[in-house]
Amino acid sequence: MQPAVEFRNISKHFGAVKANTDVNFSIAKGAIHGLVGENGAGKSTLMSILYGYYRADGGEILLDGKVQHIRNSQEAIRLGIGMVHQHFMLVENMTVLDNVMLGTEGGFKLAAHRAATEAKLREICERYRLDVDPLATIHDLSVGAQQRVEILKQIYRSANILILDEPTAVLTAQETESLFEILRLFKEQGKTIILITHKLQEILDITDTVTVMRAGQVVGAVETARTTKEELANMMVGRPIENNLPRAPYNPGAPVLEVRNLQLEDEQQVKLLADIGFTLRAGEIVAIAGVSGNGQSELMEILAGMRLPTSGQLDFEGKALPFAGRHDVDGLPLKFRDLGIAHVPEDRLRDGVVKNFSVMQNTVLGYQDKLTKGFGLLDFKHITERCTALLKEFDVRPPNPDLRIGLLSGGNQQKVVIAREVLAKPKLMLVGQPTRGVDIGTIESIHSQLLALRDAGVAILLVSVELEEVRALADRILVMCGGRITGELKIDEFDTTRIGLLMGGMHKS
Repeated sequence: MQPAVEFRNISKHFGAVKANTDVNFSIAKGAIHGLVGENGAGKSTLMSILYGYYRADGGEILLDGKVQHIRNSQEAIRLGIGMVHQHFMLVENMTVLDNVMLGTEGGFKLAAHRAATEAKLREICERYRLDVDPLATIHDLSVGAQQRVEILKQIYRSANILILDEPTAVLTAQETESLFEILRLFKEQGKTIILITHKLQEILDITDTVTVMRAGQVVGAVETARTTKEELANMMVGRPIENNLPRAPYNPGAPVLEVRNLQLEDEQQVKLLADIGFTLRAGEIVAIAGVSGNGQSELMEILAGMRLPTSGQLDFEGKALPFAGRHDVDGLPLKFRDLGIAHVPEDRLRDGVVKNFSVMQNTVLGYQDKLTKGFGLLDFKHITERCTALLKEFDVRPPNPDLRIGLLSGGNQQKVVIAREVLAKPKLMLVGQPTRGVDIGTIESIHSQLLALRDAGVAILLVSVELEEVRALADRILVMCGGRITGELKIDEFDTTRIGLLMGGMHKS
């Protein structure tokens, strides 16, 4: 049988950056094919070429044995290729139906076309068990449901080859299993699925074959049933990965952050946070576990000065944080940074970087007042030297200070954000989803940095939906559900079942 997709000598350069170099491999028809590699290995670039976002500098793509010149995404869609991006392409204040119809409105026969489209969407949802209401508004849907809308769009467009880029990065374990059930059903229908993910266990659970890329080239292709996580990690990174990172004995110091009776209500007086109280000490990592959307984001925003609490007492090194008398947060994040509070936000693209700024400019954000040489003028010589050293120390690839940060992979963007905050030598580090969408080698690097900060006496508050990450880093665990803390555990009390119950609000069990 002809492969569904075949890449022959695909190359793509962005200036001096070699994203893909002579990439060769094929994908069997009706298979779930995994594509793995470090951040910046060229996976997303290759799939963007297949989907028509980029044009290859050299090589050719064959679909069902026939060479295709895919000049744009419209041509890819006509050829039956669909792509679900890591960051969803949905208009949040529109309905599912409207999002699916965008670009295919049907001219003057809009009402009839809407009715026909709605009927078709309901039929697709039933056949593929997508559990999506076509008339629901996007912003009212969970992250998992929004992802199903993206998949629904591709099926509606008759996609036979479906590309999923980091599809489980923001999903709960239950949503991930639901997605995998849908993918298995697609496979039964004869569709071909290309899965890009950094989660090697997912590769073993769902794929038939897996291709490994490193530095823009293919370094291996194996049947999933004949490999292991360790072998895949070694191929990806080129060295063994350390699972148990060294850390000093747990010896917490004085309280750095004390939160008492913290409350937060929205404009409709809906409680987003209720009765939050905890203490965080120097030299410890306290992790907050919970399903996304249960108040963790709001708590971190308050502690970073990005949002005002409704009430409560928040003390930093024994002094109240400067919320009193304020009606807005203008200038507050900078004040908190001056106090020694660093922040790695959960959403790096929204709150962590400016995509159109260079890497060097992004390393300055939030700390520009500390990088002057008098009269408020930035010390560009020092900033350049500082950035060059930062890129080397944190292994940011490519190590080009002048490159627009939007051209870096997600994992390398994350390295820049973490490096910027670590260099500030904080007393308190707020870290939201530090390894979301990053590869196994980068995870090891980020975890090592956080543990080194902890051992140096920094207090770290970590928010993560990854329980294995919580287990690897935390000294204590707080579990949140519905805007409340439902339980607290020491790391030696770690129990997945118990944490799961607490995450579901069953704290009396």
